[in-house]
Amino acid sequence: MTKHAGNDFETVDYFFDPALVPDPYPYYDYLRSDCPVRPASPHGVVAITGHAEALAAYKDPAFSSCVAVAGPFPPLPFTPEGDDIGALIEEHRATIPMAEHVVTMDFDLHARTRGLLSRLITPKRLSENEEFMWRLADEQLDTFIAKGSCEFMEEYAKPFAMLVIADLLGVPIADHAEFRAVLGNEVIGEVGGGDTVAHNPLVWLDDKFREYITDRRAEPRQDVLTELSAATYPDGTVPEVEAVVKLATFLFAAGMETTTKLLSTGMRVIAERPDIAQALRDDRALIPAFLEEALRMESPVKSHFRLARTTTNVGGVEIPAGTIIMLLPGASNRDPRKFDNPHEFHHDRRNVREHVAFGRGAHSCPGAPLARSEARISMNRVLDRMANIRIAEASHGPAADRHYEYEPTFIMRGLTSLHVEFDPV
Repeated sequence: MTKHAGNDFETVDYFFDPALVPDPYPYYDYLRSDCPVRPASPHGVVAITGHAEALAAYKDPAFSSCVAVAGPFPPLPFTPEGDDIGALIEEHRATIPMAEHVVTMDFDLHARTRGLLSRLITPKRLSENEEFMWRLADEQLDTFIAKGSCEFMEEYAKPFAMLVIADLLGVPIADHAEFRAVLGNEVIGEVGGGDTVAHNPLVWLDDKFREYITDRRAEPRQDVLTELSAATYPDGTVPEVEAVVKLATFLFAAGMETTTKLLSTGMRVIAERPDIAQALRDDRALIPAFLEEALRMESPVKSHFRLARTTTNVGGVEIPAGTIIMLLPGASNRDPRKFDNPHEFHHDRRNVREHVAFGRGAHSCPGAPLARSEARISMNRVLDRMANIRIAEASHGPAADRHYEYEPTFIMRGLTSLHVEFDPV
């Protein structure tokens, strides 16, 4: 696969050039060194690659999240005119991809839906879910620990992340096998330049949760799905079935994808860096900061998009109304103005919690505490039950010539596979 020289980054298509997939960071550095807020790619977006600039944009109410997932694809269903296109956005919102999901909502509708979320994921529910995680981690490890090797994504990260979110949302244990069968090998929620996924698991999830919620509203039981179906908005009103379904579906898809990617990054570092693995074995209190550094180094969400509702300013650069900005967490998290030696992994980095892997502002990731718990528990049990963890050279090459495959999408950053070997404890 060809790598780009710095002098042709100017014409590269960030969205569709496969040469940027394995290592997008030189491209991010190129953009930032020119200007942390600047036009990039032939699709008319303005890329934000600086840390301070990203924080400002995430918190600026001038930006709408209506294009949060698909960015410039398809093009806007209207022609922006003037310094305030708020009315045009609302008029055409329903035709923008993913408009029914909380990630693309703005202002009152977003706050109302986030409020419903806080009633679904309560501290009590999270605590019960964490108890389930400890048991599940061991059950999943039991499936391959004796053979001393695994493909970590398929054999641990994906099924673990999927069943954790299934438990959180109250999917009956009797249905877990069906969820494994349908979702086990799918990339959930991928959006490309107008392409459709041959099999869209979001549709299947919609159907399952519609069935669950409708059933529990008709015949309540003593279970989490009944609590889900009975949850109300902060003002006490009862949401339509479809609103609860879309929220549950999005939580499921987003929760699975981001956690799987965080787990694989953490495991890869442990397998590549025995010094770090030993430090974590000796002091498990270091694991949370280690995971934050994993999030900083390899942010699971590759691109967030916003549409300028009104003409505004980011980092001294004017952003006209109608401009789509592309926030790149992986770039902002390697801004040398914020993080010393940003391309190096330091498991005890002092200011690591200031990364923007989970976004910031009103749309900061609501599942962040869940992902952190899943990864903390997983890394603890991995270190308890595996010694001498190492990358499988037959699959990924020797240390001097390591190679990994990454998902070819501009939305998510993550390995497609991770083969490791270890000594069972």
